[in-house]
Amino acid sequence: MSQSTTAAEPASGGAPGPGDEVDAPPPPEDPTPSRGRFRGLLHATLPGCWGAVLFAALSFTPSLLPRGGFIQGLVCGITASIGYGLGVLAAWLWRAFADREPRQARPRSWRVLLVGGGLVLVVAFALGQYWQHQIRALMGVTEYNLALVVISPFVAVFFFALFVLIGRGIRRVYHWVAELLSRRFGKRAASATGWVLVTATVYLVISGILLDGLVSAMDEAFSVRNGITEEGVAQPTSSLRSGGPGSVVPWDTLGREGRTFAASGPSASDITAVVGRPAEEPIRTYAGLDSGDDAEARAALAVEDLARAGGFERKNLLVATTTGSGWVDPALVAPFEYLSDGDAATVSMQYSYLPSWLSFLVDQTKAREAGRALFDAVYDRWSKLPQDKRPRLFVAGESLGTFGGETAFSGEYDLRNRTAGTVFAGPPNFNTLFRDFSDHRDPGSPEIEPVYKNGRTVRFATDAATSIPPAGQPWDGTRVIYLMHPSDPIVWWSPNLIFTEPDWIGEPPGRDVLEGMLWMPFITFWQVTADLPFSTGVPAGHGHKYTTEYVDAWNAVMRPEGISAEQLARIRSATAALG
Repeated sequence: MSQSTTAAEPASGGAPGPGDEVDAPPPPEDPTPSRGRFRGLLHATLPGCWGAVLFAALSFTPSLLPRGGFIQGLVCGITASIGYGLGVLAAWLWRAFADREPRQARPRSWRVLLVGGGLVLVVAFALGQYWQHQIRALMGVTEYNLALVVISPFVAVFFFALFVLIGRGIRRVYHWVAELLSRRFGKRAASATGWVLVTATVYLVISGILLDGLVSAMDEAFSVRNGITEEGVAQPTSSLRSGGPGSVVPWDTLGREGRTFAASGPSASDITAVVGRPAEEPIRTYAGLDSGDDAEARAALAVEDLARAGGFERKNLLVATTTGSGWVDPALVAPFEYLSDGDAATVSMQYSYLPSWLSFLVDQTKAREAGRALFDAVYDRWSKLPQDKRPRLFVAGESLGTFGGETAFSGEYDLRNRTAGTVFAGPPNFNTLFRDFSDHRDPGSPEIEPVYKNGRTVRFATDAATSIPPAGQPWDGTRVIYLMHPSDPIVWWSPNLIFTEPDWIGEPPGRDVLEGMLWMPFITFWQVTADLPFSTGVPAGHGHKYTTEYVDAWNAVMRPEGISAEQLARIRSATAALG
Protein backbone atom coordinates (compact mmCIF):
# COMPACT_ATOMS: atom_id res chain seq x y z
CA MET A 1 0.00 0.00 0.00
CA SER A 2 2.83 2.43 0.79
CA GLN A 3 3.98 2.22 -2.84
CA SER A 4 1.08 4.51 -3.70
CA THR A 5 3.24 7.47 -2.70
CA THR A 6 5.46 6.90 -5.75
CA ALA A 7 2.76 6.19 -8.31
CA ALA A 8 2.57 8.72 -11.15
CA GLU A 9 -0.49 10.50 -12.55
CA PRO A 10 -1.74 9.07 -15.86
CA ALA A 11 -0.75 10.96 -18.99
CA SER A 12 -4.36 12.01 -19.55
CA GLY A 13 -4.32 13.95 -16.31
CA GLY A 14 -7.77 12.58 -15.44
CA ALA A 15 -9.20 12.66 -11.90
CA PRO A 16 -8.66 9.61 -9.69
CA GLY A 17 -11.19 6.81 -10.03
CA PRO A 18 -13.48 5.81 -7.10
CA GLY A 19 -11.40 2.75 -6.26
CA ASP A 20 -7.99 4.36 -6.30
CA GLU A 21 -5.90 4.11 -3.16
CA VAL A 22 -4.32 7.54 -3.29
CA ASP A 23 -2.10 9.58 -1.04
CA ALA A 24 -1.24 13.14 -0.38
CA PRO A 25 1.71 14.48 -2.46
CA PRO A 26 4.84 12.71 -1.22
CA PRO A 27 7.36 14.71 0.79
CA PRO A 28 10.92 15.05 -0.53
CA GLU A 29 12.96 11.89 -0.30
CA ASP A 30 14.82 11.47 2.90
CA PRO A 31 18.06 9.53 2.77
CA THR A 32 17.65 8.51 6.41
CA PRO A 33 16.01 5.04 6.41
CA SER A 34 14.49 5.36 9.87
CA ARG A 35 12.73 8.60 8.97
CA GLY A 36 11.40 7.02 5.77
CA ARG A 37 9.92 4.15 7.78
CA PHE A 38 8.38 6.65 10.19
CA ARG A 39 6.70 8.51 7.32
CA GLY A 40 5.43 5.16 6.02
CA LEU A 41 3.64 4.56 9.29
CA LEU A 42 2.02 8.00 9.29
CA HIS A 43 0.84 8.32 5.69
CA ALA A 44 -2.89 8.15 4.96
CA THR A 45 -4.84 7.09 1.88
CA LEU A 46 -7.91 8.90 0.63
CA PRO A 47 -10.19 5.82 0.35
CA GLY A 48 -9.13 4.75 3.84
CA CYS A 49 -9.90 8.18 5.28
CA TRP A 50 -13.37 8.20 3.70
CA GLY A 51 -14.02 4.75 5.15
CA ALA A 52 -12.88 6.00 8.57
CA VAL A 53 -15.16 9.04 8.35
CA LEU A 54 -18.18 6.93 7.38
CA PHE A 55 -17.67 4.35 10.13
CA ALA A 56 -16.88 7.00 12.73
CA ALA A 57 -20.12 8.79 11.90
CA LEU A 58 -22.12 5.55 12.15
CA SER A 59 -20.58 4.80 15.55
CA PHE A 60 -22.68 7.60 17.06
CA THR A 61 -25.91 5.71 16.34
CA PRO A 62 -27.64 4.40 19.50
CA SER A 63 -27.09 1.00 21.08
CA LEU A 64 -28.70 -0.59 24.17
CA LEU A 65 -27.36 1.64 26.96
CA PRO A 66 -26.42 5.31 27.33
CA ARG A 67 -22.74 5.87 26.56
CA GLY A 68 -20.42 8.27 28.33
CA GLY A 69 -17.92 10.40 26.47
CA PHE A 70 -14.93 8.10 26.98
CA ILE A 71 -16.79 4.99 25.82
CA GLN A 72 -18.17 6.85 22.81
CA GLY A 73 -14.64 7.92 21.93
CA LEU A 74 -13.38 4.35 22.28
CA VAL A 75 -16.16 2.93 20.08
CA CYS A 76 -15.65 5.69 17.54
CA GLY A 77 -11.89 5.10 17.37
CA ILE A 78 -12.23 1.33 16.96
CA THR A 79 -14.92 1.54 14.29
CA ALA A 80 -13.09 4.32 12.43
CA SER A 81 -9.96 2.14 12.25
CA ILE A 82 -12.08 -0.72 10.87
CA GLY A 83 -13.57 1.69 8.34
CA TYR A 84 -10.10 2.84 7.32
CA GLY A 85 -8.97 -0.72 6.72
CA LEU A 86 -12.10 -1.54 4.72
CA GLY A 87 -11.62 1.61 2.64
CA VAL A 88 -8.06 0.61 1.79
CA LEU A 89 -9.21 -2.93 1.03
CA ALA A 90 -12.01 -1.71 -1.25
CA ALA A 91 -9.54 0.48 -3.19
CA TRP A 92 -7.12 -2.42 -3.55
CA LEU A 93 -9.86 -4.72 -4.86
CA TRP A 94 -11.02 -2.04 -7.32
CA ARG A 95 -7.52 -1.67 -8.71
CA ALA A 96 -7.06 -5.43 -8.88
CA PHE A 97 -10.18 -5.89 -11.02
CA ALA A 98 -9.37 -2.80 -13.11
CA ASP A 99 -5.74 -3.90 -13.45
CA ARG A 100 -4.36 -0.45 -12.68
CA GLU A 101 -1.86 1.12 -10.34
CA PRO A 102 -2.74 3.58 -7.54
CA ARG A 103 -2.79 7.30 -8.26
CA GLN A 104 -1.96 10.29 -6.17
CA ALA A 105 -4.82 12.32 -4.77
CA ARG A 106 -5.07 15.89 -5.87
CA PRO A 107 -5.04 18.59 -3.17
CA ARG A 108 -8.64 19.33 -4.07
CA SER A 109 -9.64 15.78 -3.09
CA TRP A 110 -8.10 16.25 0.34
CA ARG A 111 -9.91 19.57 0.75
CA VAL A 112 -13.21 17.87 -0.09
CA LEU A 113 -12.44 15.25 2.55
CA LEU A 114 -11.54 17.88 5.12
CA VAL A 115 -14.71 19.95 4.56
CA GLY A 116 -17.21 17.20 3.69
CA GLY A 117 -15.91 14.65 6.17
CA GLY A 118 -15.70 17.24 8.92
CA LEU A 119 -19.31 18.29 8.30
CA VAL A 120 -20.46 14.66 8.38
CA LEU A 121 -18.72 14.07 11.71
CA VAL A 122 -20.13 17.25 13.28
CA VAL A 123 -23.69 16.28 12.27
CA ALA A 124 -23.17 12.70 13.48
CA PHE A 125 -21.78 13.94 16.81
CA ALA A 126 -24.80 16.22 17.33
CA LEU A 127 -27.25 13.45 16.45
CA GLY A 128 -25.37 11.11 18.77
CA GLN A 129 -25.86 13.48 21.70
CA TYR A 130 -29.56 13.71 20.89
CA TRP A 131 -29.92 9.92 20.79
CA GLN A 132 -28.00 9.55 24.06
CA HIS A 133 -30.38 12.06 25.66
CA GLN A 134 -33.33 9.96 24.48
CA ILE A 135 -31.86 6.74 25.91
CA ARG A 136 -31.14 8.40 29.25
CA ALA A 137 -34.73 9.63 29.35
CA LEU A 138 -36.03 6.09 28.64
CA MET A 139 -34.11 4.73 31.61
CA GLY A 140 -34.34 7.67 33.98
CA VAL A 141 -30.57 8.30 33.90
CA THR A 142 -29.71 11.83 35.05
CA GLU A 143 -25.90 11.62 35.10
CA TYR A 144 -24.21 13.54 32.26
CA ASN A 145 -20.50 14.34 32.26
CA LEU A 146 -19.99 17.23 29.83
CA ALA A 147 -16.21 17.18 30.22
CA LEU A 148 -15.98 13.59 28.99
CA VAL A 149 -18.22 14.42 26.06
CA VAL A 150 -15.90 17.29 25.09
CA ILE A 151 -12.78 15.10 25.16
CA SER A 152 -14.43 12.16 23.35
CA PRO A 153 -13.13 13.28 19.89
CA PHE A 154 -9.57 13.24 21.24
CA VAL A 155 -10.13 9.77 22.70
CA ALA A 156 -11.43 8.64 19.32
CA VAL A 157 -8.38 10.02 17.49
CA PHE A 158 -6.02 8.33 19.93
CA PHE A 159 -7.56 4.88 19.57
CA PHE A 160 -7.97 5.29 15.81
CA ALA A 161 -4.28 6.07 15.43
CA LEU A 162 -3.32 3.26 17.82
CA PHE A 163 -5.21 0.54 15.95
CA VAL A 164 -4.15 1.79 12.52
CA LEU A 165 -0.51 1.75 13.62
CA ILE A 166 -0.93 -1.75 15.03
CA GLY A 167 -2.42 -2.88 11.73
CA ARG A 168 0.42 -1.32 9.75
CA GLY A 169 2.96 -2.88 12.06
CA ILE A 170 1.45 -6.31 11.41
CA ARG A 171 1.52 -5.62 7.67
CA ARG A 172 5.21 -4.69 7.84
CA VAL A 173 5.94 -7.95 9.67
CA TYR A 174 4.09 -9.80 6.91
CA HIS A 175 6.17 -8.12 4.18
CA TRP A 176 9.35 -8.97 6.06
CA VAL A 177 8.34 -12.63 6.47
CA ALA A 178 7.23 -12.88 2.84
CA GLU A 179 10.53 -11.43 1.67
CA LEU A 180 12.48 -13.98 3.70
CA LEU A 181 10.35 -16.85 2.38
CA SER A 182 10.66 -15.66 -1.22
CA ARG A 183 14.34 -16.56 -1.10
CA ARG A 184 13.35 -20.22 -0.85
CA PHE A 185 9.87 -20.37 -2.43
CA GLY A 186 8.08 -18.76 -5.30
CA LYS A 187 6.59 -15.30 -4.80
CA ARG A 188 2.98 -16.50 -4.55
CA ALA A 189 3.82 -19.34 -2.16
CA ALA A 190 5.89 -16.97 -0.01
CA SER A 191 3.04 -14.44 0.08
CA ALA A 192 0.40 -17.01 1.07
CA THR A 193 2.65 -18.72 3.61
CA GLY A 194 3.60 -15.34 5.08
CA TRP A 195 -0.04 -14.43 5.68
CA VAL A 196 -0.72 -17.77 7.34
CA LEU A 197 2.31 -17.48 9.61
CA VAL A 198 1.67 -13.87 10.61
CA THR A 199 -2.06 -14.45 11.20
CA ALA A 200 -1.36 -17.51 13.33
CA THR A 201 1.31 -15.67 15.29
CA VAL A 202 -0.97 -12.69 15.98
CA TYR A 203 -3.73 -15.04 17.13
CA LEU A 204 -1.39 -16.95 19.43
CA VAL A 205 0.07 -13.76 20.87
CA ILE A 206 -3.37 -12.29 21.59
CA SER A 207 -5.02 -15.45 22.92
CA GLY A 208 -2.04 -17.23 24.42
CA ILE A 209 0.05 -14.40 25.83
CA LEU A 210 -1.87 -11.14 26.09
CA LEU A 211 -5.28 -12.57 27.01
CA ASP A 212 -3.98 -15.31 29.27
CA GLY A 213 -1.56 -12.88 30.89
CA LEU A 214 -4.29 -10.33 31.43
CA VAL A 215 -6.64 -12.92 32.91
CA SER A 216 -3.90 -14.26 35.19
CA ALA A 217 -3.00 -10.78 36.38
CA MET A 218 -6.63 -9.89 37.05
CA ASP A 219 -7.23 -13.23 38.74
CA GLU A 220 -4.30 -12.49 41.04
CA ALA A 221 -5.58 -8.99 41.78
CA PHE A 222 -9.12 -10.15 42.52
CA SER A 223 -7.88 -13.04 44.66
CA VAL A 224 -6.47 -10.40 47.02
CA ARG A 225 -9.84 -8.66 47.05
CA ASN A 226 -11.49 -12.01 47.78
CA GLY A 227 -9.76 -12.11 51.16
CA ILE A 228 -11.29 -8.81 52.28
CA THR A 229 -14.51 -8.82 54.28
CA GLU A 230 -17.08 -6.22 53.28
CA GLU A 231 -17.57 -3.43 55.79
CA GLY A 232 -20.41 -4.19 58.19
CA VAL A 233 -20.27 -7.96 57.56
CA ALA A 234 -19.72 -10.04 60.72
CA GLN A 235 -19.38 -13.77 61.27
CA PRO A 236 -22.83 -15.33 61.86
CA THR A 237 -23.83 -16.36 65.35
CA SER A 238 -26.49 -18.71 63.98
CA SER A 239 -25.79 -22.38 63.29
CA LEU A 240 -28.08 -22.06 60.25
CA ARG A 241 -25.38 -20.23 58.30
CA SER A 242 -22.06 -21.37 56.85
CA GLY A 243 -19.19 -20.02 58.89
CA GLY A 244 -21.37 -19.94 62.01
CA PRO A 245 -21.30 -22.22 65.07
CA GLY A 246 -21.02 -25.89 64.10
CA SER A 247 -20.50 -25.15 60.40
CA VAL A 248 -18.18 -27.52 58.51
CA VAL A 249 -17.13 -24.62 56.25
CA PRO A 250 -14.62 -22.29 57.96
CA TRP A 251 -15.59 -18.61 57.88
CA ASP A 252 -12.28 -17.45 56.42
CA THR A 253 -12.60 -19.80 53.40
CA LEU A 254 -15.92 -18.41 52.19
CA GLY A 255 -14.41 -15.51 50.26
CA ARG A 256 -15.61 -11.92 50.17
CA GLU A 257 -18.96 -12.63 48.49
CA GLY A 258 -19.55 -15.87 50.40
CA ARG A 259 -19.13 -14.13 53.75
CA THR A 260 -21.55 -11.41 52.67
CA PHE A 261 -24.09 -14.00 51.53
CA ALA A 262 -23.86 -16.09 54.71
CA ALA A 263 -24.05 -13.09 57.04
CA SER A 264 -26.92 -11.26 55.33
CA GLY A 265 -30.49 -11.83 54.28
CA PRO A 266 -33.80 -11.39 56.09
CA SER A 267 -34.17 -12.87 59.55
CA ALA A 268 -37.32 -14.50 60.86
CA SER A 269 -38.38 -11.23 62.46
CA ASP A 270 -37.72 -9.32 59.21
CA ILE A 271 -39.90 -11.75 57.28
CA THR A 272 -42.66 -11.55 59.87
CA ALA A 273 -42.61 -7.77 59.71
CA VAL A 274 -42.99 -7.79 55.92
CA VAL A 275 -45.48 -10.62 55.32
CA GLY A 276 -47.37 -10.18 58.60
CA ARG A 277 -47.29 -13.78 59.82
CA PRO A 278 -44.93 -16.06 61.83
CA ALA A 279 -41.76 -17.05 60.01
CA GLU A 280 -38.73 -19.30 60.43
CA GLU A 281 -35.07 -18.38 60.19
CA PRO A 282 -33.86 -19.16 56.63
CA ILE A 283 -30.84 -21.42 56.09
CA ARG A 284 -27.92 -20.32 53.91
CA THR A 285 -24.87 -22.47 53.16
CA TYR A 286 -21.93 -21.70 50.92
CA ALA A 287 -18.48 -22.94 49.91
CA GLY A 288 -15.74 -20.59 48.70
CA LEU A 289 -12.81 -21.25 46.39
CA ASP A 290 -10.59 -21.78 49.43
CA SER A 291 -13.04 -24.27 50.95
CA GLY A 292 -12.08 -27.15 48.65
CA ASP A 293 -9.55 -28.19 46.04
CA ASP A 294 -11.97 -28.44 43.11
CA ALA A 295 -15.60 -27.90 42.14
CA GLU A 296 -16.68 -31.37 43.23
CA ALA A 297 -15.04 -31.04 46.66
CA ARG A 298 -16.56 -27.60 47.24
CA ALA A 299 -20.02 -28.81 46.18
CA ALA A 300 -19.80 -31.79 48.53
CA LEU A 301 -18.78 -29.53 51.41
CA ALA A 302 -21.59 -27.04 50.76
CA VAL A 303 -24.14 -29.87 50.67
CA GLU A 304 -22.73 -31.41 53.84
CA ASP A 305 -23.16 -28.07 55.58
CA LEU A 306 -26.67 -27.82 54.15
CA ALA A 307 -27.60 -31.20 55.63
CA ARG A 308 -25.99 -30.29 58.97
CA ALA A 309 -28.10 -27.13 59.22
CA GLY A 310 -31.30 -29.02 58.40
CA GLY A 311 -31.72 -27.71 54.86
CA PHE A 312 -33.20 -30.96 53.54
CA GLU A 313 -35.90 -30.74 56.23
CA ARG A 314 -37.20 -27.40 55.01
CA LYS A 315 -40.20 -27.06 52.71
CA ASN A 316 -38.29 -25.19 49.99
CA LEU A 317 -34.71 -25.75 48.87
CA LEU A 318 -32.90 -23.45 46.41
CA VAL A 319 -29.71 -24.21 44.45
CA ALA A 320 -28.33 -20.79 43.47
CA THR A 321 -25.46 -20.64 40.98
CA THR A 322 -23.20 -17.63 41.53
CA THR A 323 -21.68 -15.17 39.08
CA GLY A 324 -17.92 -15.25 38.51
CA SER A 325 -16.73 -13.68 41.74
CA GLY A 326 -19.02 -15.82 43.84
CA TRP A 327 -21.66 -13.11 44.13
CA VAL A 328 -25.24 -14.09 44.83
CA ASP A 329 -27.64 -11.25 44.13
CA PRO A 330 -29.46 -10.59 47.43
CA ALA A 331 -32.51 -9.57 45.41
CA LEU A 332 -32.59 -13.07 43.91
CA VAL A 333 -32.66 -15.01 47.21
CA ALA A 334 -34.53 -12.69 49.59
CA PRO A 335 -37.93 -12.92 47.79
CA PHE A 336 -37.60 -16.71 47.83
CA GLU A 337 -37.23 -16.54 51.61
CA TYR A 338 -40.03 -14.00 52.08
CA LEU A 339 -42.52 -16.00 49.98
CA SER A 340 -41.56 -19.17 51.91
CA ASP A 341 -42.25 -17.54 55.30
CA GLY A 342 -38.62 -18.39 56.03
CA ASP A 343 -39.21 -22.12 55.57
CA ALA A 344 -36.38 -22.17 53.04
CA ALA A 345 -32.75 -23.19 52.56
CA THR A 346 -30.32 -21.89 49.93
CA VAL A 347 -27.01 -23.44 48.93
CA SER A 348 -24.37 -21.89 46.66
CA MET A 349 -20.64 -21.91 45.96
CA GLN A 350 -17.87 -19.86 44.36
CA TYR A 351 -15.92 -20.87 41.24
CA SER A 352 -13.85 -17.79 40.30
CA TYR A 353 -12.28 -14.59 41.61
CA LEU A 354 -13.14 -12.55 38.50
CA PRO A 355 -16.07 -10.13 38.28
CA SER A 356 -19.15 -11.22 36.37
CA TRP A 357 -18.55 -9.40 33.06
CA LEU A 358 -14.98 -10.74 32.79
CA SER A 359 -15.97 -14.25 33.84
CA PHE A 360 -18.69 -13.97 31.21
CA LEU A 361 -15.92 -13.69 28.58
CA VAL A 362 -13.22 -16.05 29.89
CA ASP A 363 -14.51 -18.27 32.73
CA GLN A 364 -17.31 -20.23 31.08
CA THR A 365 -15.72 -23.63 31.73
CA LYS A 366 -15.51 -23.01 35.47
CA ALA A 367 -19.13 -21.85 35.54
CA ARG A 368 -20.22 -25.01 33.74
CA GLU A 369 -18.32 -27.29 36.14
CA ALA A 370 -19.58 -25.50 39.25
CA GLY A 371 -23.22 -25.42 38.18
CA ARG A 372 -23.31 -29.10 37.34
CA ALA A 373 -21.31 -30.19 40.40
CA LEU A 374 -23.46 -28.28 42.87
CA PHE A 375 -26.84 -29.35 41.52
CA ASP A 376 -25.75 -32.97 41.12
CA ALA A 377 -24.48 -33.06 44.73
CA VAL A 378 -27.76 -31.63 46.02
CA TYR A 379 -29.91 -33.83 43.80
CA ASP A 380 -28.02 -36.97 44.77
CA ARG A 381 -28.80 -36.43 48.45
CA TRP A 382 -32.32 -35.10 47.81
CA SER A 383 -33.33 -38.06 45.61
CA LYS A 384 -32.42 -40.57 48.36
CA LEU A 385 -34.96 -39.06 50.76
CA PRO A 386 -38.46 -40.55 51.04
CA GLN A 387 -40.71 -38.80 48.52
CA ASP A 388 -42.97 -37.39 51.22
CA LYS A 389 -39.92 -35.98 53.04
CA ARG A 390 -38.32 -34.15 50.14
CA PRO A 391 -38.35 -30.35 50.02
CA ARG A 392 -39.48 -28.60 46.85
CA LEU A 393 -36.28 -28.21 44.83
CA PHE A 394 -35.73 -24.95 42.96
CA VAL A 395 -32.89 -23.60 40.81
CA ALA A 396 -31.92 -19.97 40.21
CA GLY A 397 -29.14 -17.86 38.79
CA GLU A 398 -28.32 -14.50 37.30
CA SER A 399 -26.04 -13.68 34.38
CA LEU A 400 -23.26 -16.29 34.18
CA GLY A 401 -25.06 -18.07 37.02
CA THR A 402 -27.81 -18.99 34.54
CA PHE A 403 -25.18 -20.57 32.31
CA GLY A 404 -23.88 -22.68 35.18
CA GLY A 405 -27.39 -23.46 36.32
CA GLU A 406 -28.47 -24.66 32.87
CA THR A 407 -25.56 -27.08 32.48
CA ALA A 408 -27.07 -29.53 34.95
CA PHE A 409 -30.04 -30.10 32.62
CA SER A 410 -30.49 -31.50 29.13
CA GLY A 411 -33.65 -29.62 28.21
CA GLU A 412 -37.22 -28.67 29.05
CA TYR A 413 -38.32 -32.09 30.29
CA ASP A 414 -35.24 -32.47 32.47
CA LEU A 415 -35.99 -29.13 34.14
CA ARG A 416 -39.61 -30.20 34.60
CA ASN A 417 -38.83 -33.64 36.00
CA ARG A 418 -36.01 -32.77 38.40
CA THR A 419 -37.08 -29.42 39.83
CA ALA A 420 -40.13 -27.72 41.25
CA GLY A 421 -39.30 -24.48 39.45
CA THR A 422 -36.55 -22.27 38.06
CA VAL A 423 -35.83 -18.53 37.89
CA PHE A 424 -33.08 -17.36 35.55
CA ALA A 425 -32.32 -13.68 34.97
CA GLY A 426 -30.18 -12.00 32.30
CA PRO A 427 -29.01 -15.20 30.54
CA PRO A 428 -25.93 -14.76 28.32
CA ASN A 429 -26.68 -15.22 24.64
CA PHE A 430 -24.46 -18.32 24.43
CA ASN A 431 -26.49 -20.30 27.01
CA THR A 432 -27.29 -23.67 25.45
CA LEU A 433 -30.86 -24.08 26.70
CA PHE A 434 -31.72 -20.40 26.40
CA ARG A 435 -30.60 -20.37 22.76
CA ASP A 436 -32.47 -23.60 22.05
CA PHE A 437 -35.70 -22.30 23.58
CA SER A 438 -35.38 -18.95 21.80
CA ASP A 439 -34.32 -20.31 18.40
CA HIS A 440 -37.22 -22.78 18.40
CA ARG A 441 -39.81 -20.31 19.66
CA ASP A 442 -43.36 -20.44 18.40
CA PRO A 443 -43.92 -18.63 15.08
CA GLY A 444 -44.92 -15.01 15.53
CA SER A 445 -43.39 -14.57 18.98
CA PRO A 446 -40.56 -11.99 19.19
CA GLU A 447 -37.01 -12.80 20.24
CA ILE A 448 -37.13 -10.29 23.11
CA GLU A 449 -40.05 -12.22 24.65
CA PRO A 450 -40.31 -15.61 22.93
CA VAL A 451 -43.01 -18.21 23.48
CA TYR A 452 -41.74 -21.79 23.60
CA LYS A 453 -44.11 -24.75 23.14
CA ASN A 454 -47.07 -22.53 23.97
CA GLY A 455 -45.52 -21.75 27.37
CA ARG A 456 -46.24 -25.18 28.82
CA THR A 457 -43.08 -25.18 31.03
CA VAL A 458 -40.64 -22.45 29.97
CA ARG A 459 -41.67 -18.80 29.74
CA PHE A 460 -39.92 -15.47 29.17
CA ALA A 461 -40.75 -12.07 30.61
CA THR A 462 -39.36 -8.57 30.12
CA ASP A 463 -41.47 -7.41 33.08
CA ALA A 464 -42.93 -10.18 35.21
CA ALA A 465 -45.05 -7.68 37.15
CA THR A 466 -47.16 -6.86 34.09
CA SER A 467 -47.29 -10.02 32.00
CA ILE A 468 -45.70 -13.41 31.41
CA PRO A 469 -46.78 -14.52 27.94
CA PRO A 470 -48.60 -16.39 26.58
CA ALA A 471 -51.61 -15.03 28.43
CA GLY A 472 -54.51 -17.37 29.03
CA GLN A 473 -52.55 -20.56 28.38
CA PRO A 474 -52.22 -23.27 31.09
CA TRP A 475 -48.94 -23.36 33.01
CA ASP A 476 -49.18 -26.57 35.01
CA GLY A 477 -46.55 -28.44 36.99
CA THR A 478 -42.99 -27.14 37.11
CA ARG A 479 -42.58 -23.55 36.00
CA VAL A 480 -39.39 -22.16 34.46
CA ILE A 481 -39.07 -18.43 33.85
CA TYR A 482 -36.37 -16.36 32.17
CA LEU A 483 -36.22 -12.67 33.05
CA MET A 484 -34.54 -10.49 30.43
CA HIS A 485 -34.66 -6.76 29.85
CA PRO A 486 -34.76 -5.62 26.21
CA SER A 487 -31.80 -3.33 27.02
CA ASP A 488 -29.63 -6.02 28.66
CA PRO A 489 -26.39 -6.36 26.62
CA ILE A 490 -25.48 -9.60 28.43
CA VAL A 491 -28.55 -11.20 26.87
CA TRP A 492 -27.96 -9.91 23.34
CA TRP A 493 -24.16 -9.80 22.94
CA SER A 494 -22.82 -12.36 20.48
CA PRO A 495 -19.90 -12.58 18.02
CA ASN A 496 -22.57 -13.16 15.39
CA LEU A 497 -23.38 -9.45 15.62
CA ILE A 498 -20.27 -8.79 13.51
CA PHE A 499 -21.83 -10.10 10.30
CA THR A 500 -25.43 -11.13 11.07
CA GLU A 501 -28.47 -9.04 11.95
CA PRO A 502 -30.31 -10.63 14.90
CA ASP A 503 -34.08 -10.87 15.04
CA TRP A 504 -34.33 -8.64 18.13
CA ILE A 505 -33.03 -5.64 16.19
CA GLY A 506 -35.28 -6.18 13.17
CA GLU A 507 -38.36 -6.59 15.39
CA PRO A 508 -40.25 -3.75 17.14
CA PRO A 509 -38.00 -2.56 20.00
CA GLY A 510 -38.60 -3.38 23.65
CA ARG A 511 -39.89 -0.89 26.19
CA ASP A 512 -36.46 0.55 27.04
CA VAL A 513 -34.68 0.33 23.67
CA LEU A 514 -34.58 3.30 21.34
CA GLU A 515 -36.54 2.79 18.14
CA GLY A 516 -33.67 4.26 16.12
CA MET A 517 -31.32 1.39 16.94
CA LEU A 518 -30.28 -0.51 13.82
CA TRP A 519 -27.80 -3.22 12.94
CA MET A 520 -24.60 -2.47 11.03
CA PRO A 521 -21.76 -4.93 10.33
CA PHE A 522 -18.82 -4.52 12.73
CA ILE A 523 -20.24 -1.34 14.30
CA THR A 524 -23.15 -2.84 16.25
CA PHE A 525 -20.87 -5.55 17.62
CA TRP A 526 -18.47 -2.99 19.12
CA GLN A 527 -21.30 -0.83 20.41
CA VAL A 528 -22.90 -3.73 22.32
CA THR A 529 -19.46 -4.94 23.45
CA ALA A 530 -18.82 -1.50 24.96
CA ASP A 531 -22.16 -1.78 26.80
CA LEU A 532 -21.09 -4.96 28.64
CA PRO A 533 -18.92 -3.51 31.46
CA PHE A 534 -21.57 -0.88 32.23
CA SER A 535 -24.60 -3.16 32.05
CA THR A 536 -25.41 -2.70 35.75
CA GLY A 537 -24.69 1.04 35.85
CA VAL A 538 -28.29 1.94 35.04
CA PRO A 539 -31.45 2.19 37.17
CA ALA A 540 -33.16 -1.02 38.28
CA GLY A 541 -35.40 -2.53 35.64
CA HIS A 542 -33.00 -1.76 32.80
CA GLY A 543 -29.80 -3.17 31.40
CA HIS A 544 -28.50 -6.04 33.52
CA LYS A 545 -29.95 -4.76 36.79
CA TYR A 546 -32.71 -7.03 38.12
CA THR A 547 -34.30 -6.39 41.52
CA THR A 548 -38.05 -6.31 42.16
CA GLU A 549 -38.67 -8.46 39.07
CA TYR A 550 -37.56 -11.41 41.19
CA VAL A 551 -40.54 -10.98 43.52
CA ASP A 552 -43.08 -11.45 40.74
CA ALA A 553 -41.02 -14.21 39.12
CA TRP A 554 -40.78 -16.22 42.35
CA ASN A 555 -44.45 -15.60 43.05
CA ALA A 556 -45.32 -17.07 39.65
CA VAL A 557 -42.97 -20.05 40.00
CA MET A 558 -43.57 -20.95 43.67
CA ARG A 559 -47.30 -20.14 43.76
CA PRO A 560 -47.40 -19.54 47.54
CA GLU A 561 -50.76 -19.68 49.22
CA GLY A 562 -52.38 -16.68 50.84
CA ILE A 563 -50.12 -13.94 49.42
CA SER A 564 -52.05 -10.74 48.81
CA ALA A 565 -51.24 -7.87 46.48
CA GLU A 566 -50.41 -5.75 49.53
CA GLN A 567 -47.92 -8.34 50.82
CA LEU A 568 -46.29 -8.54 47.38
CA ALA A 569 -45.93 -4.77 47.36
CA ARG A 570 -44.21 -4.87 50.77
CA ILE A 571 -41.86 -7.63 49.57
CA ARG A 572 -41.03 -5.54 46.50
CA SER A 573 -40.19 -2.58 48.72
CA ALA A 574 -37.96 -4.74 50.93
CA THR A 575 -36.25 -6.22 47.86
CA ALA A 576 -35.77 -2.83 46.19
CA ALA A 577 -33.85 -1.69 49.26
CA LEU A 578 -31.31 -4.47 48.62
CA GLY A 579 -30.44 -3.15 45.15
